[in-house]
Order: sequence, then C-alpha cells, then structure tokens
Amino acid sequence: MRNNCFVNRSKQKVVRQELRKNSTEAEEKLWSVLRGKQLGVKFARQDGIEHYVVDFCCRKQKLVIEVDGEIHDDKEVKEYDLERTKELESYGYCVIRFKNEQIFKNIDEVINIIKNHLK
Repeated sequence: MRNNCFVNRSKQKVVRQELRKNSTEAEEKLWSVLRGKQLGVKFARQDGIEHYVVDFCCRKQKLVIEVDGEIHDDKEVKEYDLERTKELESYGYCVIRFKNEQIFKNIDEVINIIKNHLK
C-alpha cells in the first residue's frame, strides 16, 4: 500500500469541489442521510483516495460508497469501475455500489445495507 493513498491531493481539490457543486439527485438524497454522522460515523463526499475521487467515503470504517447512473451500464465504464474497485480494495477499502434507482425507490434498504457494512 502506498503511503499517500489516504491523502487528498491538492490538484484534485478543484475537481472535488466541482463534483460537490454538481451532485446528482441520487447523490444528494444519499448525502442527506450520510452527513453529520447520522449513521454514527463520519462520511466525506467526493473524497480523494490516491488518484480517484469517490462519491462517499468513511475512512474510519474503510468504506467507499459509489452511486451509479445509467452511464455505468456501459461495458467500458463497467470495466473501468471493476479495475477501480480492485485498486481501492487493495488499499483496504470495501466498495459498495448503488444504482440511482435503488436510492430513489428504496432508500431504507440502501441505508440498511450501509449499516450492515459498518458493523
């Protein structure tokens, strides 16, 4: 594991800020549940891990949450996501993914899945 994988790189700062400003509706809905330690731990949104920016991250529990829109159904994007997940897991993180529809249709189930990963 590289020592700097837990450090937000300054060159990512502007990118992370723009992603926060332009969050999707699904990301906003999930953030409304994750923010402020509502689940008992601190989450950051659009956080940097090594050269990646992840949607949500709980560093204490080493949990990454990704919210996937339709673009993630594309074959090339799926392959990229798989490689990205493998690399994040190599840093000791557990990566869970939710489709936008899951968040909109059954936020309670999404929260329960996240809580189970935090145990």
